[in-house]
Parts: sequence; C-alpha cells; structure tokens
Amino acid sequence: MHRDIVTAGGGAPSVALDQGKFIATGGVTTVEGAGGGGIVPWALITGYGTRDSWGASAFATRVDTQDYSLNSFGVAAGIGDRVEISLARQEFKGDLAPLEKLNIKQDIFGVKLRLAGDAIYEQDSWMPQIAIGLQHKKNKGIGGLGALGVINVKQLGAKSDRGTDFYIAATKVLFEQSLLVNGTLRATKANQMGLMGFGGDKEASRRYMPELSAGYLVTRKLVVGAEYRRKPHNLGVDNEKAYKDIFLAWVPNRHFSLTAAYADLGTITVFNPKTQRGAYLSAQLAY
Repeated sequence: MHRDIVTAGGGAPSVALDQGKFIATGGVTTVEGAGGGGIVPWALITGYGTRDSWGASAFATRVDTQDYSLNSFGVAAGIGDRVEISLARQEFKGDLAPLEKLNIKQDIFGVKLRLAGDAIYEQDSWMPQIAIGLQHKKNKGIGGLGALGVINVKQLGAKSDRGTDFYIAATKVLFEQSLLVNGTLRATKANQMGLMGFGGDKEASRRYMPELSAGYLVTRKLVVGAEYRRKPHNLGVDNEKAYKDIFLAWVPNRHFSLTAAYADLGTITVFNPKTQRGAYLSAQLAY
C-alpha cells in the first residue's frame, strides 16, 4: 500500500486517489448497490483506493426473466478502504397479464464498515476480512395496477413500504488456490429485496438469512462463480424462494468490469407461479 500526497498552495497535505489495490479486489456491484457479487454483498470495499485514499464506482444492471425485468443502477464510494457508502435505484416491471403494466421502484441507501482482517494482503492467515453493513430501502409504490385498486405494497399484505436490512459479511481471497469465498448473514424483513415491501401477513418480524458466494479466478481478469441468497417468506401472495446465480465476471482493467450470469429468482407472486429464470448483465465503472 502507498500514499499519494498532494499540497495545494503550500497548505496542508491531503490524500489523493491512488488506485493501489489489486485489480478486481473491490468486487463488482450487487443489484442493491453494495460492493460484492451480483446478489450478495461482500466484506470488500468498492473501488481501488487503499487505506490512505478513496475509490468510487458506478453500475448499471439488467435482469430479464420469462415474465419480469429488473433494472438497477447507482453509485458508491469507498473511503480509506474502510467505509463504503452507496446509493441505488431499482425498477421492477412485469411483462405478462395480469401484471404486464406492473412497475415498482425502490431507492436504497447503503453503508458498509470493515471491522477486521484483510481479504487480500493477509495471505499467511486464515482470518477473513469482516464487515458490517446496512441497507435502508424505500419502496416508491406500485404503478400500473391502479385499475385493480392496488397502488401500495401494504395492499398486498406488507406491513411497511420501508425497511432496513443489517448484515455481516466475511470474505477471503486465496491466491494460491485462485479462490474467493464469502459468507453473509442478513437480518431482514424485506419481501423480494423490498420490492414487495417489508414484513407481511405470514411473518412480520426480522429474520436471519444466510447468503453465500464463491468464485474461481480463471485469470487475474476473469472470475467464474456462483451465489446463493436465502430469503424470508412473509407474504401470502408471494411464495418467495431463494435467489441463485452462476456468473462470469470480466475485469479487463481497473476502470471497467462486465458481469454476465444465469439467475434463478424463484417464484414472484401466486398470480404467476412459474419459477423465474433468465439472464443477468451488469457493467461497472470503478476508480
């Protein structure tokens, strides 16, 4: 690690952007804006700034299943390789009757704090990098179903249209084995990440859900892996299942990455009981 120190007009020194971390070690970006995989946040801090600097990223993601689509985009900043702050917007749309006009938007504010360990530089230790985080989510209501009298997630049985997820993540990169492994435990009330509100007629309390990621570094710039994210079943109108994906991430340089995946989102509502599977594509700019 190193410092980049600049002075302005003979004043006190300040910390500059240094991009000192190894390529791909900031992760990509989840659909909720946090640094990590596609659906699971990792303990890694976004961007390429070291402990004496800062980094930043911006992303756009599209998920298409048989009957629905999800667009997600946002920005994040990593400060001192210690703190991450993120903002994201999600937009979920339906394609199949009676939900072909469905449109749900959600805003997500996230904070992550690295507590201990270093996933990259402490290769002589099995201690992972550990971070805690939160994601505060605000559902913007339901569009396209006004003719049915449905404009808010509470009308579907949700207890609230806003909520906060809390999580702890542990990540380790094993260069000798070309592996990245991550485990995350999330405390949540969210239904479909919050797109269908928080809490419900079946369960209203916060529950603890495990999330797992593993990646194999084919080369320094190409990673193949899989993720699993368990989710609560709070709503009677939504037989919610776990999210799963198989992904391929290409990181040609420090400034750009592209992630493609085959995603399994389970069922979404009882009105369309098919398991939703399809393509995931995400692009990220990082500094």
